[in-house]
Amino acid sequence: MNIQWYPGHMTKAKRMMKENIKLVDVVVELVDARVPVSSMNPDMGEIAGGKPKIMLLNKIDLADPKRTEFYQSYFEKDGWAVLGINSRTGNSVKQVPALVKDVLKEKIERNRKRGLINRPLRCMVVGIPNVGKSTFINQLVGKASAKTGNKPGVTKGKQWIKLKNNIELLDTPGILWPKFEDKSVGIRLAMIGSIKEEILDVEALAIHVLDFMKESYPELLAAKYPVEGMDQMEGHELLTAIARQRNMVKTGNEPDTMRMSTMLMEEFKNGKLGRVTLE
Repeated sequence: MNIQWYPGHMTKAKRMMKENIKLVDVVVELVDARVPVSSMNPDMGEIAGGKPKIMLLNKIDLADPKRTEFYQSYFEKDGWAVLGINSRTGNSVKQVPALVKDVLKEKIERNRKRGLINRPLRCMVVGIPNVGKSTFINQLVGKASAKTGNKPGVTKGKQWIKLKNNIELLDTPGILWPKFEDKSVGIRLAMIGSIKEEILDVEALAIHVLDFMKESYPELLAAKYPVEGMDQMEGHELLTAIARQRNMVKTGNEPDTMRMSTMLMEEFKNGKLGRVTLE
């Protein structure tokens, strides 16, 4: 399964981010805690230049807590200020302004000495499609200021958003990168819903999920889909057995694997199979 997707508007978005980086003090990148490495944009080092960086591990409620703890430490050693959040519920989101001020404390002090007491701190907020960026901003602001949607690519242009605590956010469209050097990165991003479903083979993707769960979280898989003899099955055979177990059959008592695949992907993306991290 080979996934490549880089619409023209993403080229434009990357150019816009490069042009506006000089206007901001810090880059805040949201990643999905289930795929913290794969959901990082490898172009951000080039785009951000020498700006300070904050990483928000979003959707921690869906991720394996032990792996989240590991990756928080991993990114901190790489020079990031890191915070785990859940933008949907607002968990820890209100800590972000204080973190911004802590990361920029030297700049704030320099401004104070120059007499610039109330100069706004400007943050560029970035993240790949469907990582929860707009929901995060809405939680911070307390109202629906940024468009949200349960599909990738809702935010189309840049928006400046003012917060109460002298912080301004530059919202940017979610962008991917021109090519996935490692095809497994594309598959992982598709599994969490960051790539539009129209270009995906949903059945093949569901089989990837089953193979991953069987290898890494077999207890969670068996608890969700109690299929007899699961440990002896793999791939399409296991998908078929789950379709029968869920009573998803077509005319002639044939298992409806496409319908089952669609349901399985929704359940996986929404955490119904349990808290898992894909890397």
